[in-house]
Amino acid sequence: MYKDETNFYHAFGFNIKSDFILPELTVIRDTGDKIDVIIERRELDVWDEFEETTSHFVVKEQRVLFHVPDTAIFMMEHGSKITVSPIDDNKADNLRLYLLGTCMGVLLMQRRIIPLHGSAIEIEGRAYAIVGHSGAGKSTLASAFMERGYRLLSDDVIPITFSDEDKPIVTPSYPHQKLWTQTLEHFGRDTSGLKPIIFRDTKFGVPVTNQFCFEKLPLAGVFEVTKTLDDHIQINPVEKLQQFYLLYKHTYRNFLIKRAGLMEWHFQTVTKISNSIDFYQLERPSNRFTAEELTDVLLTTINKEEWIDEQSREILN
Repeated sequence: MYKDETNFYHAFGFNIKSDFILPELTVIRDTGDKIDVIIERRELDVWDEFEETTSHFVVKEQRVLFHVPDTAIFMMEHGSKITVSPIDDNKADNLRLYLLGTCMGVLLMQRRIIPLHGSAIEIEGRAYAIVGHSGAGKSTLASAFMERGYRLLSDDVIPITFSDEDKPIVTPSYPHQKLWTQTLEHFGRDTSGLKPIIFRDTKFGVPVTNQFCFEKLPLAGVFEVTKTLDDHIQINPVEKLQQFYLLYKHTYRNFLIKRAGLMEWHFQTVTKISNSIDFYQLERPSNRFTAEELTDVLLTTINKEEWIDEQSREILN
């Protein structure tokens, strides 16, 4: 994973200069001065300053330190630099997982960019976010959309910025998914050449070759997926006040928001998001595979919203 050379990538809307090889990311040429994020390998002794802490995270001004025992110490600064101090060089896959997940999520927040935890797909030129707890079926549902020809924008961390008109925009992350064995088998995909995700022998990292969207798109809606013991699929709109709570709940590494002094910024930002999107809760049965049915339900809901919008515009005109 580490070589004595510099590597250049593009992900999350950033040009990245890295001391580490990151095969999941899109390779670019040396961009000279146009570098947004630097990932540097360096020994970090600053953790000794915080030896009283029992937390794996320390937030101090514009720095966030993250300690993964037996793997590495990470430090994110000013939204532009990630310093990595490996503890075990044999755990490259582990290190890369945290680097592209937690570290990038923190970096986005330092730049005042909302990182939603979920998958994002493109439907008719607009982005739709699928959020939910781990195991809810976010990536599986995104895969079901991709089976029908739709494109992926992000898996795991969804960066949200704003247009000049203050409308929420989704920036693509990088062309990769994390999928369970059950999902891969259901869609007839071979797992023999895939690497399992650490801690989870039945979940794999899967490159997305031809169905990744590299363009920024307006965020049109958010769907929260939850599991239920009931055998029926249900979809319900979420009221505005509840939307604020759910957008907070599904912000990536949200426990850092208060510690970083970002509560006011976060509230103001999710308020702007809420005012511009449709938000639904989608309940799915936990006792069977429902990805195709959920896809039908979401597409029907989206098409209905588009029809209502068209009718409203005609009335106003």
